[in-house]
Amino acid sequence: MNKTTKSILQFTLFLFLGLLILYLSYRNFSNDYLEDCALKGIPEQECSLLEKLVDDFKTANFLWIVIIIALFMVSNIFRALRWKQLLDPLGYSPRFFNLLGATMVGYLANLGLPRMGEIIKPGILTKYEQIPIEKGIGTIVIDRILDVLSLLVVIAIAFVLSFPTFQSYFEANFNVERAQSLQVLGVLAFVGVIGIIVFNRIINNSNLKHPFLKKIQTLWSGFYAGLLSVRNVKNKPLLVVYSIAIWMMYYLMTYLCFFAYAPTAHLGLVAGLVVFVFGTLGIVFPSPGGMGSYHVLVTQALIIFGLNEVEAFSFSNIIFFAIQIFGNIVFGLIFLILLPIFNKND
Repeated sequence: MNKTTKSILQFTLFLFLGLLILYLSYRNFSNDYLEDCALKGIPEQECSLLEKLVDDFKTANFLWIVIIIALFMVSNIFRALRWKQLLDPLGYSPRFFNLLGATMVGYLANLGLPRMGEIIKPGILTKYEQIPIEKGIGTIVIDRILDVLSLLVVIAIAFVLSFPTFQSYFEANFNVERAQSLQVLGVLAFVGVIGIIVFNRIINNSNLKHPFLKKIQTLWSGFYAGLLSVRNVKNKPLLVVYSIAIWMMYYLMTYLCFFAYAPTAHLGLVAGLVVFVFGTLGIVFPSPGGMGSYHVLVTQALIIFGLNEVEAFSFSNIIFFAIQIFGNIVFGLIFLILLPIFNKND
């Protein structure tokens, strides 16, 4: 099986999973919608969930949609600036436009194949900034670790501010088996870190003579240097500021979108935080842009705060298509076109 065929199969699998989750969610909510119509005495032929979704899109306040798309771009500006901080200790000073462009094209690639953007982004810097791809990938790993730490902080804040809400939800939806699964993941993560450290010592202390093995050693050294770049960041407080700014923009994108849709306009700051946390966990799922899983978790979060399933599902579609589809596709394509033009004289 060649690389192209494998990529196509992976894309098809992940897209199928995302669409399957989305379809099952739609079918369940459609049945609930029909039952609600029956209780209200509304004929079945006048109760189409698809038509309601379309109507909800049409009635959404697009001024707020524009604002959250603007915040989306601001978050990516901060992300590009943070990435530059991680690359500086390695002796590289890439141009900001290329960093931002690589970030946006990476998001576009993730819509095609989950996590493909993590390879595309450093690949663009290799092409236009001559930064070895293994070092770029190392900084991307650190970037993701910073995101995980930020997410854990956000979850902790949301948990403290809405403890009764989380308590009732987890009592109803969480069980011992799932808790044990998380413990296993934690152990695997710890073993993985130890494994990286041990492997690095072995490969760097080995006198490798075979050209292929020496190439692996060189690639690993570059990747490991990228991982350690965070230790040598000159302005660590600024790194923290950028991280806070990125996640503040993410939060505001969710909260302000409440005002774009009448059934959610009354929800407050804490509700926005909880919905944001659930939605972020949905995006982590390996489907294109979190398709399906994002809808399910955002819907579940809004149900906690009193919305019915149909209204909650409509909101999840509005914010998903505004950011994940429109924002990523439009800006991704724009930078995909502009990057070669910007770098044509290099």
